Amino acid sequence: MKHGPAIMVVDDDASLLATLKEFLSHEGYDVETAQSGAEALAIQAANPRLSLALIDLIMPLMGGLDLTAELRRRDPDLAIVIMTGYGTIETAIEAIKKGAEDYVTKPFDYEAVRKKIARLMEVMELRERVAQLEGHLERHACFESIIAVSPAMERVMERARLAAATDVSVLIVGETGTGKEMLARAMHQASPRARMPFVALNCGALPRELVESELFGFRRGAFTGAYADTPGIFSAASGGTVFLDEIGEMPKDVQVKLLRVLQEREVRPVGSTKSVHVDVRVISATNRSLNDLRSSLLREDLYFRIATVVLQVPPLRARQEDILVLSQHFAARLTRRYGRQISLSRSAIELLLAYAFPGNVRELESLIESSSAVSADNPQIITDKDLRPLLSTNAPDPSLTSTMSQPVSMEQMERLTIQQALRMAEGNRTKAASLLGISRDTLYRKLRQYQA
Repeated sequence: MKHGPAIMVVDDDASLLATLKEFLSHEGYDVETAQSGAEALAIQAANPRLSLALIDLIMPLMGGLDLTAELRRRDPDLAIVIMTGYGTIETAIEAIKKGAEDYVTKPFDYEAVRKKIARLMEVMELRERVAQLEGHLERHACFESIIAVSPAMERVMERARLAAATDVSVLIVGETGTGKEMLARAMHQASPRARMPFVALNCGALPRELVESELFGFRRGAFTGAYADTPGIFSAASGGTVFLDEIGEMPKDVQVKLLRVLQEREVRPVGSTKSVHVDVRVISATNRSLNDLRSSLLREDLYFRIATVVLQVPPLRARQEDILVLSQHFAARLTRRYGRQISLSRSAIELLLAYAFPGNVRELESLIESSSAVSADNPQIITDKDLRPLLSTNAPDPSLTSTMSQPVSMEQMERLTIQQALRMAEGNRTKAASLLGISRDTLYRKLRQYQA
């Protein structure tokens, strides 16, 4: 017994039904046949695998147009092809308005029939893939805001998803602008602590003398300007997550006290003689190398406490696959913000693919936004000439980067962009086409071309 999608053929001509069933069965399809509209509706109700129906236009009692409308009312995803022996294009168009995908004329060109059915079955498969993708997004909705399709980032996010379900300390390593805090927030939202606070502190942005009071809080009178008891971020984040960005910049004397917090689960505010119990999960981040952290920046015992799980976020230049999808994402977001169509030309994409992005994703976002802010064109197509003056002249040569991924063709980039648009649109193909700035028909054609 076949277990894939099924095809239903509806015609009041028994000999034609037998011929079509034999032909389609030989093509590998599971075929149901009906000689009336009522029989077809009964088959549809009993067969949830029904994906496509071939329906004769002229039948007694319930004609092909009425049957098409009723079948689509019951199942909007059912693909329908009208069969007509009269060659009446106007009637065929009316059938398409009622929900038919296509039509074929009798006598049949069986090669044309085979191709049309194969094309529609590909669309059915795409729908199933989109449904699977929607299920995947529902399971991992917290990571939906992270736009990435590269294998390197997929591996990072998979490790992050697994770590999020636990309470272990996580160290995120990556260059400035790679999205370390966004990843930390996604992990918090995917964790059992999601309903509790997420509190972030940039250890490198605070004066040395204020780091301890920001972390642990202080009591009134502890120092000049301490007019009232103030909780630190560990107390403020009780039950939730503390994100310590640029952990490598933390003074060594404060590191000793942080280690005690992690070991004993209690803090002592500045100016107090009593410790306060805290229940937090710690996620740290750094733009320094792991070797620098361990050898000179952090106490070794603290390093092992905060780095139970290490996530290394690759720089944007090492994951070219993400450059196009991120560019498209930023352009689509600006399109919604400014109310005008904004897209990138092929020359702009090729320039971005050849650029090393010292500022990573943050720099890419700034480039797209800067190019859009100085134009009122509608539609606006950002070109390489718009971007070139904005590129950093101090960017490293991407050819010298040992972590550079293999070159990706424009066709591969386009396929990845379509996949990401479907993710962003949660499987809604009309919305995905709008995000991409193309028609729905063009999107379907691309989906068939790339089998995305």
